[in-house]
Amino acid sequence: MRLGLKTALFSVLAPGTVSVVVPLLIVRERPPADGVTLGAALLLLALGAAIFLRSAWDFVVAGKGTPAPIDQPKRLVIRGLYRYSRNPMYVGVLSVIAGWTVLFGAGILAAYAAAWFVIFSLFVRFYEEPHLTRKFGHEYTAYRKRVGRWLPKRFRGNVS
Repeated sequence: MRLGLKTALFSVLAPGTVSVVVPLLIVRERPPADGVTLGAALLLLALGAAIFLRSAWDFVVAGKGTPAPIDQPKRLVIRGLYRYSRNPMYVGVLSVIAGWTVLFGAGILAAYAAAWFVIFSLFVRFYEEPHLTRKFGHEYTAYRKRVGRWLPKRFRGNVS
């Protein structure tokens, strides 16, 4: 239960700020879309939130840790959405930002999402992947060969 509370606190403070608070501050004066666009935006928002929450749950239950860098999982998490993407939490955060982008028709939020994609990509490439290779060794190396960094390999061809 304690890991769940720490995960909830981290999720509100870090991903919650990046994917909810800041985007809503950016578009606070804009009216939201309606009709089909509203439906598409709500779908992206719900999907992104569900992806993040399921992935965080797997960190707690299977990994015995949290998404916070100071309390990482003790075990490599390869279940749930981690069977398809090595970074579903980041995919979830970006999907939520995409939902706000659609809801408010705000190009500035598309640029904000792109900036976070670059930040996430650099962090994953230069910190997370080397760290996980050192921590989990062959298990992580084999996992990297099977599972795409962002999208399932079958959707992306043979690109890593």
